Amino acid sequence: MIPLLDIRNLSIQFPGPTESRAGLFAVRDLSFSIAPGEVLGLVGESGSGKSLTSLAIMGLLPPSATISGEIMFQNGAARPTELQPINKPLNLTTLDPENLRRLRGSRIAMIFQEPMTALNPVMRVGDQIAEAVLAHHRVSKSEAWSRAVEGMRDVAIPEPERRARSYPHQLSGGMRQRVMIAMAIVNRPQLLIADEPTTALDVTIQQQILDLLNDLRKKDLGQKFSLAMLFISHDLAVVSHVADRVAVMYAGSLVELAPKAALFSAPAHPYTRGLLHAIPTLSTDRALPLLTIEGTVPPISALPSGCLFEPRCPHRIPACATELPPLVEVAPGHFARCPVVNR
Repeated sequence: MIPLLDIRNLSIQFPGPTESRAGLFAVRDLSFSIAPGEVLGLVGESGSGKSLTSLAIMGLLPPSATISGEIMFQNGAARPTELQPINKPLNLTTLDPENLRRLRGSRIAMIFQEPMTALNPVMRVGDQIAEAVLAHHRVSKSEAWSRAVEGMRDVAIPEPERRARSYPHQLSGGMRQRVMIAMAIVNRPQLLIADEPTTALDVTIQQQILDLLNDLRKKDLGQKFSLAMLFISHDLAVVSHVADRVAVMYAGSLVELAPKAALFSAPAHPYTRGLLHAIPTLSTDRALPLLTIEGTVPPISALPSGCLFEPRCPHRIPACATELPPLVEVAPGHFARCPVVNR
C-alpha cells in the first residue's frame, strides 16, 4: 500500500550561539510512514521533538528553523479545482505557501495540545468551526454554520445547535477538546495530527476522547476516505489504546518503530524498555520505589557524539560513544537504533 504520509530523513535545525555559528539539531534523520486508515503513535519525553515534527508536517515551523529531508504526502483526494496534480505525492517541505495553506486544514488537520489557548476566547465556538469551513470552501455563512453544527454532532456534543453559540469559557475541558476535534474534521481531512489531545483531562473524559477518535476513524463520514492519524503523546498507556504502530523518539532521534503488540511485548531499545518498566501496574510492589531511567535528556546544545541515549544506558558498550547507530530491522516490521539490541 502506498503511504499516505512518508517522512524521509527529516532534520530540523535551529541557529546556535552566535560565537559558534553551529546549528542545533532539534530533530535528526527522522523517517517513518503512515498508511491510509492507520494510527501511528509518536511517543517520547518532553523535548524529544514530537511536536516539532507535527509542526513541520503542517508547515508551521518558525522562520528561524532550517528543515532538510522530505515530507511526502499522497494527495489522492484532491479535486481538479484544488491542489494539482491529483494522485501525485507532494513534498510538503518544498510546497509553495499558498498551496500549503490550502492543504493545511483541508487535507491535513491538527488538534493542538491545549484547547483553552488554541480557541479564540471572544468568538462563539460554532463561528470558529464555521471559519475553518469558509477558509476552504466557497459556501455561504449559513451553510458553513450548518456544517459546524453537524461537525459538533459528529463528535457527540449534546445539543450542538445550542452549544455552537457558546464561548469557550462556557464549556468544560472535555467539551472544548471535542470542539477542537470538530474543527479538525469538519473539512474531512485525510490525515489528522493529534498532539497530546488528552492532556489535563481526567481519566473518564480522557477515555471518552480516545473512544471518540477511534469511532471517527471507523465512521463513514460520507466520503470515500479512511482517516489516518498521527497520535502524539508522552503516555504509553494512552497510545496503547489507539495506535496500530508506535514510534519512540529520544532527543530528536527515532530510536524504535514497531507494531504496537511487538513494542509492548518485546521492546528492543533500552530506552523503550526503561519507559515501560517505569509504568506502575496493579502487580507493582508498593513497598518498593518505582523504577526510573537514570539521568536526564541532554539539551540540544550538548548532544553526545554517539548514541544519544548512551550516557543513560545500562547496556552501553564503547562503540555507543563514537557514532550514532543506524536504525536496523530486528524483527519483521520492528526497527531499533541500538548496536547491542541482539545481545
